[in-house]
Amino acid sequence: MVLTELAALYFSGNSNHWLKFSSNLPSKPRSPILVSESVFALCDVGSPWRSQWKLFSCNLTKIKTSQTWIRLERHEWGDVFDILKRPRLVRGVGNRILMVGGLKSSFSLNSPCSTILILRLDLDTLEWDEADRMPVEMFKCFQESSKFKVFGGGDRVCFSAKRIGKLALWNWCAGKGEWRWINNVPGNGDGLSRGFVFEGSLTALP
Repeated sequence: MVLTELAALYFSGNSNHWLKFSSNLPSKPRSPILVSESVFALCDVGSPWRSQWKLFSCNLTKIKTSQTWIRLERHEWGDVFDILKRPRLVRGVGNRILMVGGLKSSFSLNSPCSTILILRLDLDTLEWDEADRMPVEMFKCFQESSKFKVFGGGDRVCFSAKRIGKLALWNWCAGKGEWRWINNVPGNGDGLSRGFVFEGSLTALP
């Protein structure tokens, strides 16, 4: 599945070709992820002067119908989307979503970030909790960078940024988060690395 600002391109294994549908989203989706048979993405529903991020979902079994995307929100969530700067989604363990972004020090327009926060959404109960936040000493390496990259999945998330030359790794282990540096990562001139997640497996054939 490929998402653009106006359309969703979906490859059907049954028909063996690409199908195109209207995305019906208010803006270009950010960091779409697949959990079970649903796609989740963040969309900016704010103005050109102030971003306002919301969570949207689409069930793949209903993709051929109109108005496939729905906004997920609850009154109990409060300002969960307003406290993060440039949020991204990462698939968590099981039926959970991780939302990662810079933790704003205030609600002002150009508020600086105090650290990088990882929030976790349980899709069964639709309740958020704080998974972890980057240690202050580690975050100091990211403060001078205008942007950072996030990739990973499950119980591991990697962070990279320009001029750092190494990756910060968050690992959820034994009921708590652990942070450490991954050194000697090969990269391009500015040291900004990207990555993706795949599930490798072996299948026995008769």
